[in-house]
Amino acid sequence: MNIQNVSTTDIRIERHARQLSRQLKLLRDRLFPPLSQKTLRTFTSGEVAQLIGVSDGYLRQLSLDGKGPLPETSSTGRRSYTLAQVNALRRFLAEQKPKDAVSYLPRRRPGEKLQTIAVTNFKGGSAKTTTTLYLAQYLALAGYRVLAVDLDPQASLSSMLGVQPEFDLNEGDTLYGAIRYDEKRRPLRDIIRKSYFDGLDLVAGNLELMEFEHDTPRALNDRSRSWGELFFKRVGVAIAEVEADYDIVVIDCPPQLGYLTLGAVCAATSLLITIHPQMVDVASMSQFLLMTSDLLSVVRKAGGDLQHDFIKYVVTRHEPFDGPQSQIVGLLRSLFGDDVLTATVLKSTSIADAGLTKQSLYEIERGQVRKSTYDRALESVNAVNGEVVANVHKAWGRP
Repeated sequence: MNIQNVSTTDIRIERHARQLSRQLKLLRDRLFPPLSQKTLRTFTSGEVAQLIGVSDGYLRQLSLDGKGPLPETSSTGRRSYTLAQVNALRRFLAEQKPKDAVSYLPRRRPGEKLQTIAVTNFKGGSAKTTTTLYLAQYLALAGYRVLAVDLDPQASLSSMLGVQPEFDLNEGDTLYGAIRYDEKRRPLRDIIRKSYFDGLDLVAGNLELMEFEHDTPRALNDRSRSWGELFFKRVGVAIAEVEADYDIVVIDCPPQLGYLTLGAVCAATSLLITIHPQMVDVASMSQFLLMTSDLLSVVRKAGGDLQHDFIKYVVTRHEPFDGPQSQIVGLLRSLFGDDVLTATVLKSTSIADAGLTKQSLYEIERGQVRKSTYDRALESVNAVNGEVVANVHKAWGRP
């Protein structure tokens, strides 16, 4: 055996990691030239009319009259708007028609508390990150001010929102920078970054988040600190610093029941629990719920606020014509009733195809994937997200 070709496992894995990271960076450079940064496509006047809730003819007349943001017009007369222009148009219409302002600009009003939605499940493959991504983008497209928080050290949400963790982040650029126990703690406002999606900001994630899992046991064992300075409140305290800037916060929790997940659950006003309707996943979720209940009861006795406006189960990667899956969905509905969202996210090749270029169905052009699968998948995603928004409005006391 040639000794020179032998390497230890850690060295080999590190080499593979660096090779893959470099390749992903090259892929980003190729997909999003010239700045190697993700950008969002423009929207047709028909899409904008649907987003805002007006007619296409009304938008055309506004454009002809020079009112509101002026769209880009092609040689064929096709008008297109950036998302920033769509939001500017919302503000313009809200000013012009104060009585209808809420329908154009649905932001939370005085007295309506910040909604923080934690998306969680400690079983991998339940589409937790995809659910978080689509919900955050849907809310931003609807005109809400949204903060997405990536608490998963694997940082898939950050990657989908245009951040490559190993190249784009420095020390303290994750939520860990705002919740750590030492003097290096930073204000969350300094960590938040704007995304290419107007109205959607991001607290990115990377492996640094694991430090909180390591630091907290030491803080708990430090008798000079009270319960690790109440570790379960640190995420909520950090988010409260920027409460005035957002309507809704969406947190992608790690696929484990650790200190970060507990912090997110305690910070949340609402929970979404993703479920892939397979028996092994449902059995795993049973253990997850039992463990969560036990741990949260301890947190509650220590002063944690565990009042949530709603807790909903989201069926993901659903194949409605699969018999066993239908039985499992039926079982969940019989057990949990209205706590299971009526709509389900369908398993679709169009979602997977869009993900190959680190995009969602909201980002790609309709013609990039087969129309029938695109429409069907988008309809299911919109239905799920629409139900979540309805629950948010109910929590706000809106009709």
